[in-house]
Amino acid sequence: MSASRVSLSESTLALGSLDGRYRSAVAGLIDHLSEAALNRNRVHVEVEWFIYLCENSVLPGLNPLTDEQKTGLRAIVTEFNTDSVAELAEIEAVTVHDVKAVEYYIGRRLEALGLENLKALVHFACTSEDINNLSYALGIRDAIQDVWLPAAWDLVNQLSEMGEADRKTPMLSRTHGQPATPSTLGKEIAVFAYRLARQLRRIQNTEYLGKINGATGTYAAHLAAAPAVDWQSISRGFVESLGLSWNPLTTQIENHDWQAELYSDIARFNQILHNLCTDIWSYISIRFFQQIPVEGATGSSTMPHKINPIRFENAEANLEISNGMLNTLASTLVQSRWQRDLTDSSSQRNIGTAVGHSLLAISNVSKGLERLDTAVDVIAADLDENWEVLGEAVQTVMRAEAIAGVEGMDNPYERLKDLTRGHRVDGERMREFVKGLGLSADAEERLLNLTPQTYTGIADQLVDWVSQRS
Repeated sequence: MSASRVSLSESTLALGSLDGRYRSAVAGLIDHLSEAALNRNRVHVEVEWFIYLCENSVLPGLNPLTDEQKTGLRAIVTEFNTDSVAELAEIEAVTVHDVKAVEYYIGRRLEALGLENLKALVHFACTSEDINNLSYALGIRDAIQDVWLPAAWDLVNQLSEMGEADRKTPMLSRTHGQPATPSTLGKEIAVFAYRLARQLRRIQNTEYLGKINGATGTYAAHLAAAPAVDWQSISRGFVESLGLSWNPLTTQIENHDWQAELYSDIARFNQILHNLCTDIWSYISIRFFQQIPVEGATGSSTMPHKINPIRFENAEANLEISNGMLNTLASTLVQSRWQRDLTDSSSQRNIGTAVGHSLLAISNVSKGLERLDTAVDVIAADLDENWEVLGEAVQTVMRAEAIAGVEGMDNPYERLKDLTRGHRVDGERMREFVKGLGLSADAEERLLNLTPQTYTGIADQLVDWVSQRS
């Protein structure tokens, strides 16, 4: 029988890591993707719908509101705070319906604005999903545009600067983990910057859709109440007034296809970033990068010489968690039984967590990159031990010579394979081989001047593509 202990369940401790250990890294998302933010956005949508109906006088007896009334209504949103959250919770405890609680919350405040006679206009002709889809779209849009994208672009710019700094640092490539044609460290970093930037441009062009068309998307209740009104125009005008794109054809729900597209794009960004993490981790492992010690930090609990690449390992884990959730959201949200089921309601409450793990990973990668120094001497020594990689250059020049009519250039690939496969080749042996080939004077001179350090093609120039396309 276990010993009695103090329960932590009623304390302020968090169950999830994003609301506990890593809260500071994801705090910017709270104002957009938390439950409280969702409720504030619901209030915002309801208030703006109320004002929009009045401004367009869609019903007999409706007239445009005074500036003072509109300011008062919008203050319900701008003054939304923790007390508001608590009040909504109290109302919902009775209604057992979150959107209905928002309707009553706003209704309580109309008398003070001289609008008590219009209480019936709150949530007019709306189904809950009319409010929810717009509220989620606003929260997701602002979270991505104001928080996630700036952090992601900062990381891409950081990688671009690294690429620029090491654009001329020659480095042995490793295809299939084996020594291969040299590149430059800067070019290899730039490849990731370019790939990530391309995904960010897709994400920047996300179309955030919204609808407000009633219980099954037919405007039936709207027309029953006001048959002369062009409700499609009213719906479109209102959705676009919120800064969203209007979806003209839906069931009860906005079908979430745009969300699935967005989450797939973020997941692809995450997967590319995961690839960067594994590559950087591997470069650290072979000492191409040295990690700069943090004053007072412990690398290993038992081995004081170690500095573990924990930032990149942490990022890998969080990217995997994020993608697991994003991929689930992308596949789940595009499905709904007949005109409506509630699987999306539970699923969408995890959007903040999915994006949060991605944001946390971005933060960790950025901090990890800040603590790296390029070990130029280690990289140079690695190149000097692998002269056999020049075999590609030699056999390709031999092919060109053969095409030009130079005698004795037969079987170039096979001859270089005999020289290099399974053998370590140093500079002297490679030059002796070249001198014995009978190349034209110009070709021989070019190959004799070639070293693993200079056999990098135009790698340093390719780094420019990042600045041109970012």
